[in-house]
Amino acid sequence: CFSSSSPPGRDQIVEMFDHAYGSYMKYAYPADELMPLSCRGRVRGQEPNRGDIDDSLGNRPCVSVCEQVLNKLDEFEDAVRKTVSDVRLDNDVVVSVFETNIRVLGGLLGAHVMADLLRQRGERMQWYRDELLHMAKELGHRLLPAFNTTSGLPYPKVNLRYGVLNPLSRTGTESDTCTACAGTMILEFAALSRLSGESVFEANARKALDVLWERRQRGSDLVGTVINIHNEEWVRRDSGVGAGIDSYYEYLMKAYILLGDNVFLERFNIHYSAIMKYISQPPLLLNVHMHNPTVSVRSWMDSLLAFFPGLQVLRGDLKPAIETHEMLYQVTKQHKFLPEAFTTEFRVHWGQHLLRPEFAESTYYLYKATGDPYYLRVGQSIVEKLNAYARVPCGFAAVQDVRTGTHEDRMDSFFLAEMFKYLYLLFSEKSELPIDIDDYIFTTEAHLLPVSLSTTKPPCQGNNTETVPVAQEEDLFTHSCPSMETLFPNNPSFAKTIRDGYKYLTGVGRAFHPLPVREIELPLH
Repeated sequence: CFSSSSPPGRDQIVEMFDHAYGSYMKYAYPADELMPLSCRGRVRGQEPNRGDIDDSLGNRPCVSVCEQVLNKLDEFEDAVRKTVSDVRLDNDVVVSVFETNIRVLGGLLGAHVMADLLRQRGERMQWYRDELLHMAKELGHRLLPAFNTTSGLPYPKVNLRYGVLNPLSRTGTESDTCTACAGTMILEFAALSRLSGESVFEANARKALDVLWERRQRGSDLVGTVINIHNEEWVRRDSGVGAGIDSYYEYLMKAYILLGDNVFLERFNIHYSAIMKYISQPPLLLNVHMHNPTVSVRSWMDSLLAFFPGLQVLRGDLKPAIETHEMLYQVTKQHKFLPEAFTTEFRVHWGQHLLRPEFAESTYYLYKATGDPYYLRVGQSIVEKLNAYARVPCGFAAVQDVRTGTHEDRMDSFFLAEMFKYLYLLFSEKSELPIDIDDYIFTTEAHLLPVSLSTTKPPCQGNNTETVPVAQEEDLFTHSCPSMETLFPNNPSFAKTIRDGYKYLTGVGRAFHPLPVREIELPLH
């Protein structure tokens, strides 16, 4: 599928993907995930229970459009055939609404969009009759019972066969959900509504976003981490951009890009101003109390916030994106990978590394925004460390502790869906891709949805969210995309100038002086 002249980075990514995906197909399919140390599939109920982690598993093989992006069209067509013939959604299993939405529903929709594109081109997939869209619609209807609450915030879990309130459902007793869990439905549900013509999905996702917006702290314009789905009261009031909140902010921005609805951009901009005022202390991103945001509530950061520089690139705010990304890169240089959590002094707080793709994602966005080859070198370092410290004979294994390098017997589906896609795109020119990547928006799981949805598929009747205008400070990028020529005319080294101030951040190379951090109030939960 590739010409011999492609750069070594891209060939290497394809070889790594073949190793990971090939191992999954050889040893694990049709299980949810591969156990790369045991060389077998993880089938829910047959392995020791891992609590909430297993709520992302539903006895459904992974669905990804990685093959399409990597130009492996034969493999993509074969994966679609297998999904259509082998996957059944009528399972008596309790799953996470959030994880099932972003992993499975997003995968089905992204794969449908690509299959439909190939069919229209007339070269392959002529047999395809929207089977994946029909499966997506069925799954959407199986997730809908979760939204049957007085508030409109969804239950965190649902039984795919029995829903939530059925005596056989074994769920429905939960009262709390995380902000990201309730606020990361709009892309997949709106796309499903636009593609299927059934407005109910988009309407429910919009209602959940409306509640989160209404429940923001009006003084700070921040949201908390956990909210009660019945009385809409905040259960955890710490506010940041990492675990528990992350993709809520991401989906406000991307909902505007996908749907063209100004209300999402207005909300995002108001939240973003609050984030930059209270949470961002370049290069750090700290958690604060939503009601008293001048006080930090913990002295560590989690690795999920590594997506945020990429979101800042979409917003056009490149300087803090470069600063935070450089901080994260310094941490990876010190510990090989981003630990699941690390302190404000860049020491390990929680040493696990699950092969998360967020740092690669931000690296991709920064390279496309700046054209600075420095970010290609960052990408190459990610590739080298994965091969040196995570690669095993049957795939790639998570790292139990970055300090010891011991492996864990898991290779999450997001590693296949996201990591290789972002790395391949990082090392590719637009002309080398089988699709025009600018015609698509990435979901939080890196599935691709076409931005043409907002014009080719009109909004469902009565589904436009209304909001009372809120006074906000506007800047250059409040309503427009950034232009490198305007921002940094004839200055290719602008990114380096910003990075240089953080070169010795972790103390490697010269005496380390910890950054001043606002007063820490501990403990909190």
